[in-house]
Amino acid sequence: MKILIALLVFELIIVIHEFGHFIVAKLCGVKVNEFSIGLGPAILKKQKGETLYALRIVPFGGYCAMEGEDQESDKDDDRSFNNKSIPKRGAILIAGIVMNLLLGFILLVIYTVITAPITSTTVSKFESETARSHVTGLEVGDEIVSINGMHIFTDMDLSYQFQNDDDGKFDMVVIRNGEKVELNDVQFDYNDKKMHIDFFVQPVDANFFTVTSYAFRHTVTDGRLIYITLVDMIRGRYKLSDLSGPVGIVNVIGDVIESETSEESGINWKGLWEQLLSLASFITINVGLFNLLPLPALDGGRLLFLIIEAIRRKPVPREKEGLIHLIGMACLLLLMVVITVSDVMKLF
Repeated sequence: MKILIALLVFELIIVIHEFGHFIVAKLCGVKVNEFSIGLGPAILKKQKGETLYALRIVPFGGYCAMEGEDQESDKDDDRSFNNKSIPKRGAILIAGIVMNLLLGFILLVIYTVITAPITSTTVSKFESETARSHVTGLEVGDEIVSINGMHIFTDMDLSYQFQNDDDGKFDMVVIRNGEKVELNDVQFDYNDKKMHIDFFVQPVDANFFTVTSYAFRHTVTDGRLIYITLVDMIRGRYKLSDLSGPVGIVNVIGDVIESETSEESGINWKGLWEQLLSLASFITINVGLFNLLPLPALDGGRLLFLIIEAIRRKPVPREKEGLIHLIGMACLLLLMVVITVSDVMKLF
């Protein structure tokens, strides 16, 4: 089951991404030669108009093949990707990323409805009057808007800051009685060397506005966390072995299924859906924003070449750009192999 669910999640994310490229390419008048779900030999294929639609045997991956995307094209061919204006090519490239973010937002809307009431960042009460966070500055009704300089969008940001603490002291900015108040060195007690959060936050009723607002803020939280993690890796806080690829994600999904399954009652479908929606939304947002990085072979790398073309007022020679993307793809595939080996090693 975990492999099946993982394949469905991955394929949905990839198909949505490629569909973004496909639909905007069509709108911009670019000829799409093929739209494929999966990789390898075709199981089913159908030619409709100028586009071949195919379902391929390997249920992981997919692509939208556009005329003139990776090679020189006839300058008189106004249907070629390379002959379209820079804004149109940019729109086509960024469409896949936008679709991933949109899918993440929709999944988070569903997740928020299922898990309602919504968790806020406003203090509702303390465990006791002598709670250390209360003694060191927090008050009931405080809306936490910043911790150690990082803006707080959702309760997930609170969790991230508290879980990645170094010294047990937090500089906070809160909204108190309509005004911003700065709190320095807010502290918590420690039990068995683990920090104990000693306050509760207010629940918020779910309606159209609160659900969409929370889902949007949660999307921003997940997206920011991806870039924070990349920066932390560069700083040495995380190792390459801390990354997970498809094998690691399949294992995580297996843990999720196991945690929501018991011999007495079988699968807790509500709990399973909640966790899968949260995980799937994080993955699709991750895929979208990772593609935005200005690295060769990624959409962000192709966008970078468009920016260079706009500045130079002429494109980088296609053969040079193609070689750079080819090298970038080889590096990404090598990284994927290393991560996959690491994931497999973790299983033993």
